[in-house]
Amino acid sequence: MGSMLRSEEMALCQLFIQPEAGYLSVSELGETGTVQFRDLNGDVNHFQRKFVNEVRRCDEMERKLRYIEAEVKKDNVPIVEIVGEWPRAPNPREVIDLEAHIEKTENDILELSHNAVNLKSNYLELSELRHVLEKTQVFFTEEEANDSITRALINEEQHFATGRGRLEFVSGVVNRERVPAFERMLWRISRGNVFLRQAELDEPLEDPNTGNEIYKTVFVAFFQGEQLKSRIKKVCAGFHASLYPCPNINAERLEMLKGVRTRLEDLNLVLNQTQDHRQRVLHNVAKEIPNWNIMVRKMKAIYHTMNLFNMDVTKKCLIGECWVPIGDLGIVQNCLTEGSRSCGSSIPSFLNVIQSHEDPPTFHRTNRFTRGFQTLIDSYGVASYREANPALYTIITFPFLFGIMFGDIGHGLIMTIFGAWMVIWEKKLLAKKVDNEIWTIFFGGRYIILLMGIFSMYIGLIYNDIFSKSLNIFNSSWIVDYNASRIMSNEHLELDPATEKGYTQVPYPVGMDPAWALATNKIIFLNSYKMKLSIIFGVVHMIFGVCVSVINIMHFKKYASFFLEFLPQLIFLILIFGYLTTLMIVKYFLYSASYKGTKFDSMCAPSVLITFINMMLNTPPDDKSHNDVLPTNSTEISQTHLCEPFMFDGQAELQDTFKYLAFICIPILLCGKPLYIYIKRSKAKKSSSQLENGHYTQDIELQNHNMVPSNGETAVASDAHSDENEEEPFSDVMVYQAIHTIEYILSTVSHTASYLRLWALSLAHGQLSEVLWQKVLTLAFTIDGEYYPSVAIFIAFALWAFFTIAILVLMEGLSAFLHTLRLHWVEFMSKFYEGHGYLFHPFCFKTIIDTEDAEED
Repeated sequence: MGSMLRSEEMALCQLFIQPEAGYLSVSELGETGTVQFRDLNGDVNHFQRKFVNEVRRCDEMERKLRYIEAEVKKDNVPIVEIVGEWPRAPNPREVIDLEAHIEKTENDILELSHNAVNLKSNYLELSELRHVLEKTQVFFTEEEANDSITRALINEEQHFATGRGRLEFVSGVVNRERVPAFERMLWRISRGNVFLRQAELDEPLEDPNTGNEIYKTVFVAFFQGEQLKSRIKKVCAGFHASLYPCPNINAERLEMLKGVRTRLEDLNLVLNQTQDHRQRVLHNVAKEIPNWNIMVRKMKAIYHTMNLFNMDVTKKCLIGECWVPIGDLGIVQNCLTEGSRSCGSSIPSFLNVIQSHEDPPTFHRTNRFTRGFQTLIDSYGVASYREANPALYTIITFPFLFGIMFGDIGHGLIMTIFGAWMVIWEKKLLAKKVDNEIWTIFFGGRYIILLMGIFSMYIGLIYNDIFSKSLNIFNSSWIVDYNASRIMSNEHLELDPATEKGYTQVPYPVGMDPAWALATNKIIFLNSYKMKLSIIFGVVHMIFGVCVSVINIMHFKKYASFFLEFLPQLIFLILIFGYLTTLMIVKYFLYSASYKGTKFDSMCAPSVLITFINMMLNTPPDDKSHNDVLPTNSTEISQTHLCEPFMFDGQAELQDTFKYLAFICIPILLCGKPLYIYIKRSKAKKSSSQLENGHYTQDIELQNHNMVPSNGETAVASDAHSDENEEEPFSDVMVYQAIHTIEYILSTVSHTASYLRLWALSLAHGQLSEVLWQKVLTLAFTIDGEYYPSVAIFIAFALWAFFTIAILVLMEGLSAFLHTLRLHWVEFMSKFYEGHGYLFHPFCFKTIIDTEDAEED
C-alpha cells in the first residue's frame, strides 16, 4: 500500500544518457513507470525537434496497422488479445525489420484487395449481363411482345421502303430506386416515343468496393433513330445505368447466355480460391496485429519522450530532467545501466539529484483496495506535496457515515453481495473491458461499495432494522402482563419503564429493543435518538479533522501555527460543541425512569438544546427548561418541584468559564498569526541592517546554518513559505487571517448543523422502507379467495423487490453517497486540507496505451 499518510518524497533528477543508449534507456524507464519527465525544449517547435522524423515513421506505421486491422475486421477474422505480458519495444535494429514487415503485409493485403475488387467487378458485370439476357428473353418470347415486335417489323419494312429508318433497342440494368425517375426522363426526352420494358432482379447483387447489397432492375428501351439513341445513352450514363449488348436473334442470345454462364462458373471458382487465400493471410496477420500495435505505440511514446530531452553543447550526451520518488532512485539507475548495457555502450549513463524550489508532484502509492478512496479525495483536489492524506482516514469514516444514513441489514446485504461479486470476479470482469461509463464507475468503486454494504449491515443491526422490520434475537426487555382483551380494548395503554412489571431493567444487548417497532411513539424516540447520534458523530469527526492538522504543522515545522491556530481552533470547538455532546451523554447516564421521586427522574431531565441556547445567550434557565413532557396529575406536579434546571452542581459556572475561554480564542485566531509575522519581519529587518553595518556577521551565519533543515523537501517548503510571507503585504495578511477566522467560527455552527443530514436521511430511508412494505407487500396478504392471494403475493413481491432495488438501494444509496461525500469534502477536510498540489504522472507504457484506448472508445 505504500505510505498513505502523506505523499512520497520526490527528487528532481538530471539524466545524462549517451545518444546511442537513449532509446533503450527510455524504454526501460517506460516499462517501470517511475519517472515524470519535464520538457526542456519548451521554446522549440514540435516540428523542429530532434526525433520528429522517427515520430512520423511511427505515425506511418500506425496508419498501415489501422488499415490492416480494418481489413481483418471487415472479413470478420477474430483478433486474438494479448494474454500475459505485453511485448517490449523493439531494439533500433529490429525497427527496420518491423517496418519492412508491416509494409510488406500492407502491400500484400492491398494487392489481394485490388485483385478481389477487379474479380468482383467482372463477376458483377457478367451477372448483370446474364440477367439482361434472361429477362430480355422473356420480353421477346411473350405473346404481347411478339405482336408488338411483329407490328414494329411491318412498320420497319414500310420505313425501309420510304427511307425513314428502322426500330432499335437498348438494354441494361439500373439501380432499383432510380427506376421511376429514369422512366420519366426517357419519356420527356423522347416525348413518349420510347417503349420501355423492365423487370426487377429477385436476388441482390454485391458491390465490389464496399461489399454492400444492391438491388437492380433490368430494362429494355425500344426506340427509332440515331439521334434518340444518343439521348437515351446520355440518360443512362447520367443515372449510372450499365448497358449491355443483346443480340436480336433468339439463337444468338441463347448461345451468348450459355457462354456467360460458363464464364461465371469459372470466375466464381477463382473468387473462392482468392477468398480462401485472403482468409489465410488475414488469419496469420490477426495473430500479430496486437503485438505490432503495442510495439509501435511504445516506439512512438519513446521518441516523444526523447523529444523532451536536451542535447549538450558537444552533442554527445542527452540531458533530461524528471521527478522521481526517492524510494525508486535505485530502479531508475538500474534502468539506465541496463539501457547502456543493451546497446553495448562503454560509457555508462547516470543520474544526478538537483535542488529546486519548484513544488514537486504528489504521488500516493495505491493498490486495488485503496485506489478508489484515493480517487474520491483527488476528485476534490490533489493534496499539496507531503500534506496529510485524507484518504487514509476516509477508508473507515466514509463507509461508516454512509452506514448511519443507510442503516438497514437487508439493503446493506444487497449492496454487500453486489460489491463482493465485483471483488471476487474482478479479474474476469476486467478482462471483458466493458465500455459502459456507469459500469466503469461502479466497478472502480467496488471496494467502497463492499465496505458501505458491510457498515450498513452493522448500523442496521444497531437500528434493529431489516426491510423496516425488527429482529427479536435476544428477547425484548419489555414484559407485558396484560391479557389480550385488556390490550385490544385500551388504545392508550402504556407501559411504565420505572416498574419491574413493565420493564426488566436489563438493556437490550445489541442495538434497539424490538418492542420499539410496535410503539406509538416510535418516530418521536427515533427522531431524538438519531438526531443526538448525528450531532455526536459530527462533532467527533470535526474535532478529529482539526487534530489531523497537527500532522501538517509538525511535518512542515510551523510551530507558531500550533499555538496560534491549532490550539485556539481545537479549544473553541471542544468548549462549545464538544460540551454540547458531553451534555447529551451526561443526560443519558444521570436521568432514568427508575429514579422516580428524585431530581434525577426522567421527567426532570432538562432540554439539552435549551440549555445550550441559554448558555450562549447568557440567559438564566427557568423551571420549564426540563423535559418537554409536562406533568398531568398532582403527583407528577409535586415531583417537578424536586427538579433542578442544571444537571449537576456548578454547571452554570462551568458553562460561563467555557464560553469566555472560547471567546478569548477568537482574538487569538484573528490577531495571533499576523502579529507573529509582523514581529518576525521586524527582527529580520533589524538583522539585515546590522549585517549591512558589519555587526554580528558571524552569529547570523551560524544562525542561518542551524536553520537549514536536514530534509531537502522541507527546506523547499520552508523557503517557499518564508518567501510567500515576505512578498505578501501585511495588510493582505490581516485580511486573509480575518476571513479565515470568520469562516472557521461560522463553519463550526454550520458544519455541526450539516451533520444533521445523518439523522434526516436515516429517518427518511427507514420511513420509505416501512411505507413500501406496508403499502405494497402487506396489502397482498389481505386479499381473500382460493387462488387470488398467491397471484397477488407473487405480483406484490415482484413490485416490492423492484422498488426496493430501484428506489431504496440505488436512489437512496446514491443520495447517501453524495451526502457522505459532502461531509468529507467540506465538513472534515476543510479543517486541515489545502489540496493545491498536482498529480505525479509517470512515463508508463501501460498508462499511455490504456488512455489512448479509452479515448478511441
